[in-house]
Amino acid sequence: MSINQWPPHDRPREQLLIQGASSLSDAELLAIFLRTGIKGKSAVALAREMIQQFGSLQQLNQITQEEFCAIPGLGNAKYAQF
Repeated sequence: MSINQWPPHDRPREQLLIQGASSLSDAELLAIFLRTGIKGKSAVALAREMIQQFGSLQQLNQITQEEFCAIPGLGNAKYAQF
């Protein structure tokens, strides 16, 4: 299910604006950055998988461009932003 279909109070971006960054998990913060998921997977689900694969948001920040771009739905533009 797309995040846009979630109730507004459950959406990461709305939570960030109302309650602040400390109210969000690392996966939810990463999902805000990602903006979109991939077919069949929301941005939050994709972010959770990325954090699970690499161990933490801090460790994800240390991966190479090749590792980042190997994740389905992500590419050079998103890597440059990250």
